[in-house]
Amino acid sequence: MSRSVFKQIAELTTEQILPDALEIDTLSIGEILQLMSTEDTKVAPAVHAVLPQIEAAVEKVVASFQAGGRLIYIGAGTSGRLGIVDASECPPTFGTDPEQVTGIIAGGRDTVFLSKEGIEDDAEQGGRDLLDAGLTPQDTVVGIASSSRTPYVLGALKYAKRSGAATVFLMCNPPAEASAALNQADVIIAPMVGPEVIMGSTRLKAGTATKMILNMITTTAFIRCGKVYQGMMVDLKAWSEKLTARSRRVIMLAADLDYDQAGSYLEKAGGSVKTAIVMALCGVPRDTAEELLKRHGGFIRQVVKTQKK
Repeated sequence: MSRSVFKQIAELTTEQILPDALEIDTLSIGEILQLMSTEDTKVAPAVHAVLPQIEAAVEKVVASFQAGGRLIYIGAGTSGRLGIVDASECPPTFGTDPEQVTGIIAGGRDTVFLSKEGIEDDAEQGGRDLLDAGLTPQDTVVGIASSSRTPYVLGALKYAKRSGAATVFLMCNPPAEASAALNQADVIIAPMVGPEVIMGSTRLKAGTATKMILNMITTTAFIRCGKVYQGMMVDLKAWSEKLTARSRRVIMLAADLDYDQAGSYLEKAGGSVKTAIVMALCGVPRDTAEELLKRHGGFIRQVVKTQKK
């Protein structure tokens, strides 16, 4: 390891010792938990402080979706795993194609379960992985690296920028400490959560902040794409008993129906919650409901509003 890399790491906010944790190894279980809980309360305000940057990122993601593009998360270690987790939760929540939100981790899928240290240092591999994923100019790439310096992620962002894709860099250190990324990212999101209770263990506060922000990006983007109505997911797929029950309950609540009525509409709609709601609220058959939804970009509220005029 070169002295320059040592210096980079030593200067990172996430690599500093938390003063309140200097005696952590002498504390009781309860005292350790109290310290960790106290530190965790700093995460939400840090995320709140970067809402304008998150908004800018969401705008790019929505534009990608509207153009038929994808959201691609890419990271190493914990950052890569968090991207994969968020991507994997979109199909059951929003009924999306699994390819619309994709997570890429340095080292491939095996590293989701077993860490492979050192693979994050290959800057060229980040670009190769995006190439293998079929990156297009219509896509948005969100590079995730709490440290702000991960070569694999910086290499991926460089390749994405050169390919014409929108680029976002999510990290938990000051932007000034990521000069290599400043020219590669259209948007930089940098919540300042401070040192971890264990120096450098960014799976803690930094990981929590990252998960919160990824939740915000995909949830907000899909709300803006008509996937939510009255605070409920209306494009979910009934792939399990729980989701089947939730589908029926959503129809009941949205259209003020009883259990059997909701089930009947769901069946007539071919299992589409969104179509069933429009059928019930507008008093139209399935084919008309589907055409109305298509005409209004999938937004139930817009369909109902125009039909009640």
